[in-house]
Amino acid sequence: MSARPTTLTRTAGQLALELPLELPAIDIAPDWKAQQRLWGHSFHPMCSYLASFPAALTHAFIARYSRPGDVVLDPFSGRGTTPLQACAEGRVGVGNDLNPFAHLLTASKVEPATRAAAATRLAQLRLGWNAGSAEWLALAERVMADPTQISVPRAGSRAAPGRGEETVPTEVALAFHAGTLGQLLFVRTSLQLDDRTDRFLAAAITGILHGKSASYLSELMPNTFSMAPRYVRAFAQRTAFASPRRDVFDGLAAKLDRLFRQPPPALDGIALLGDARDIAPRARAALRERGRPERARLVVTSPPYLRVVKYGYYNWLRTWFLGFDARAIDAALDDAHHREPYLAFLQDVLAGLRPVLAEDAIVILVIGDVETDRGRRITGGVGLAERTFEQAAEPEGYRLAGVAIDDVAAVRKMTKLWGDEAGRATKTDRILVLGANESGRRRALASASFDVDWAWPPRSLRRI
Repeated sequence: MSARPTTLTRTAGQLALELPLELPAIDIAPDWKAQQRLWGHSFHPMCSYLASFPAALTHAFIARYSRPGDVVLDPFSGRGTTPLQACAEGRVGVGNDLNPFAHLLTASKVEPATRAAAATRLAQLRLGWNAGSAEWLALAERVMADPTQISVPRAGSRAAPGRGEETVPTEVALAFHAGTLGQLLFVRTSLQLDDRTDRFLAAAITGILHGKSASYLSELMPNTFSMAPRYVRAFAQRTAFASPRRDVFDGLAAKLDRLFRQPPPALDGIALLGDARDIAPRARAALRERGRPERARLVVTSPPYLRVVKYGYYNWLRTWFLGFDARAIDAALDDAHHREPYLAFLQDVLAGLRPVLAEDAIVILVIGDVETDRGRRITGGVGLAERTFEQAAEPEGYRLAGVAIDDVAAVRKMTKLWGDEAGRATKTDRILVLGANESGRRRALASASFDVDWAWPPRSLRRI
């Protein structure tokens, strides 16, 4: 590698980027930028998720670096973009995340309900609501009057309205009409997240809980994230916010129609819940149990951005509905790393991946430069891709095929918050293309210029 501290500019037809010579560029045209925002399988927009990357980006690498039947792995799966797109393209998509909300979204997409099962379960819920709506509506009215004193059943408990065990956060009561809240309390109590169909419905509801149109159950907040509880209280008081009544079952039915615009992938994937550092034995055991190849030929992942996103905090309304503890999620995810502990963590992840990688595996790491953290400029957040290779990947024997840069416009960033901070935290994603060894590096270089087909759905899917 050259150590010259200069930069090079790629020629026309390639990536017109300035890259340090110490990390060579790779001839992968960023065609994913030209695709529609909702390109890919119709399950992708099940629920918005902070810091997610577009499905088109995953396709750019799945198409180049894997074949039907290969295992494609994402140890930080988030809302399941990589494993879902892999399954939709005939691969075995495996996603892992330590966040139970992310795990639920991934599992809902790679092990989904059928359309018939979802419709049947929705009909059952409607009937159950019709039979007991008076009690649930009365409970909701009492909660709206004094949320700190009125107890409701736990999520998934299947308990009657009078069997309360926990109170409802004040901000939840502020967000919904009493009629909508009554339905949510009933559905929240009824759904069993370990059931494939119930889990799918729960995930679909998280996607319509809040947003700025009539398709959402509350218009108090945008759909991308939950506003801070203190802000919600102040906003509701300042504006005398009163949510319009929205029917949960009608909203869910419309959401299911949108999700099932395309049939579910023919091949199920695997969703794992746990630490990325010990993914290998868990992934291999799950693959073996399902009779699949035990090693991944491709990894496409975006490690958590450095000190930017609190996934529990910014999803507190969704985690409440699911019965998860937002504070416990953030404590487990530990987003407060500075650069050196962060790089040590990534080295542990890459070391732990090795036992589940095929001999010629390729690893794609989308690394975001981070300039600010909640409005404050931080040090050590720029140039993370270079440092990741030098201090995490290279010491573990990974070989660099090259790097590409994805300069993401602020309007496309899922890390954006609001106002002047929109899109500022992570302006640039650097994409490291690594070989697990020399044969993986050579395979990555040989297929870099592969002509990717961007037609979606593929012909075989359109014929179904």
